[in-house]
Amino acid sequence: MAWLLSLMLSTASIVAPFRGAPVEAPRFSAAPDQASIGLAETPVQEAALYRVVLVRAAPGRLLELIDALKAVQSDMASSGGWRPHLMRHSQGDHWDLMWLGPFDPETAMPERSAEFDPRWDALIAWREELMVRGPDVETVAAKLADASFFHIEMFVGLPGKRQELLRQREMENAYLRGIDRPENLIFWRVAGAQWDLFTLGAYRDLKHFAESADVPEDLQEQAAILAGFEAADRIGTYLRSLIARHQDTLAGVVR
Repeated sequence: MAWLLSLMLSTASIVAPFRGAPVEAPRFSAAPDQASIGLAETPVQEAALYRVVLVRAAPGRLLELIDALKAVQSDMASSGGWRPHLMRHSQGDHWDLMWLGPFDPETAMPERSAEFDPRWDALIAWREELMVRGPDVETVAAKLADASFFHIEMFVGLPGKRQELLRQREMENAYLRGIDRPENLIFWRVAGAQWDLFTLGAYRDLKHFAESADVPEDLQEQAAILAGFEAADRIGTYLRSLIARHQDTLAGVVR
């Protein structure tokens, strides 16, 4: 089997079928309280293990690559496995597609370079792979089940600041809870590409993503302080003090 097909088949899915169920509009009538905005505990090594593959299609071959990967998704689903989540770049980084799914090292199929398939070679310009830990599979599946639009932030932390970077991401989730906005899924590196950590925000659509602009400034300020930031306008500057580089990407779901 092809090296990439082998890679994809070794990755279980994290998503249920997309149902498009309606979601209530955000409510901003009440200020956050300390209990509702409290920080989550720092993740532990026993968190779920995932494999992430970022691929860029060969020129003019993107639709063929999407069809090929969707066929792999279907094969995995029909064999009783999880259906991996596939996202298509809209704006931001240079990859075209992100493949994300749980990884079980005991059942994963090993890649063998001798099984290099010319078909995949013709479809792919380059790829990056990342092994990460993150929330349990059920939590991720529920978060992504009805989403069609994603905000992906990938970070390389400064030396000695990577644990603080993880904590900053948790603080930002506490802030998002305080302003009644969807929290990000947080994944941190185990092995692979350069990225130390990435977060994945899942939304119904672009309009849902943009609704943060409607949050009153006084609520933003109070939520930021309760989450541990100096102020709402210091969230980004604090983040920048912890990272060597980052990449933001907007993406849509591939159905």
